[in-house]
Amino acid sequence: MFQKENRNNTLSGILFVALFSTSAMYLSDFALFKHFGISPLIIGIVLGMIYANTLRTKLPKEWTPGILFSTKTILRVGIVLYGFRITFQNIEDVGTAGILTSVVVVGSTFIIGYVVGTKWLKLDKETTILTSAGSSICGAAAVLATEPVINAEPYKSAIAVSTVVVFGTLAMFLYPFLYKAGFIPFSPEQMGIFIGGTIHEVAHVVAAGNALGVEAAKTAVIVKMIRVMLLAPFLVILGFWLVRTTQSVTHKHKTNIAIPWFAVFFIVVAGFNSLNLVPLNLVADINALDTFLLTMAMSALGMETNASKFKNVGMKPIYLAGILFLWLIFGGFYIVKFSLMV
Repeated sequence: MFQKENRNNTLSGILFVALFSTSAMYLSDFALFKHFGISPLIIGIVLGMIYANTLRTKLPKEWTPGILFSTKTILRVGIVLYGFRITFQNIEDVGTAGILTSVVVVGSTFIIGYVVGTKWLKLDKETTILTSAGSSICGAAAVLATEPVINAEPYKSAIAVSTVVVFGTLAMFLYPFLYKAGFIPFSPEQMGIFIGGTIHEVAHVVAAGNALGVEAAKTAVIVKMIRVMLLAPFLVILGFWLVRTTQSVTHKHKTNIAIPWFAVFFIVVAGFNSLNLVPLNLVADINALDTFLLTMAMSALGMETNASKFKNVGMKPIYLAGILFLWLIFGGFYIVKFSLMV
């Protein structure tokens, strides 16, 4: 009887989170949010954080497992289904330059972020990894996917996501301005590679690309999807690296490597999607469901984020994200130029 009651309370918590996700999806259709390229994922975490710091104490404690279920299990399902947004044919469409740009940007940005965050800014390891992952791969989705691999506290993910919002939005306006002002000597297609290879969120990439025309937008989205696809190998490599560094520091017995299977299934789903066996209208429905699930995960993440936890962090995550932002602009420019010559 207790187990049944517990299941009912957990379900109540999940449905409560789903209510926030529904609200975020509804708000994302407002013209203002569409204009600024603000996705329902971002709105969801903001709504969750507002709730966490106002009415959270009114939530029945028995519902908490439902919120935690949303931050973990629903999150993993959402990342797996994210594979339906990608096909391997996308990679072929942009050629060597798009692939090389994506790989070099992801690798270099994360390494620079980790070194600067931990060695120079003395930021904690988890916040550094999450912030660097968000900047280097695919924004909020990368932060969400990385959190369970490193067992980070929810508020650290919220901090990392906030940096994505700030600098991703800034990049969305800055790139088209710089290009139209003549500061970036690329063709529209090359500019698409630059945008897709260096801007944070998929929504930001779409907005910036569309501001420069159809050709730039198409290339930008494809290159961005290649970065998204790199999320899976990144998480696997991160898992191996964390185990090795932990062993070297603690000198304990060999630790089992926790492979993030949801990342592997993400690639499997992308491969299946590449076979074009699923009707496009059904894929669109799956992507809509996936957005809802990821928004649930973000909303639940926000609900677990109390403002008091931010006090000891200060401005360091913003400094780190700002440095990575500058690297993505200037370093990314030369990475694209190099890739075009290969």
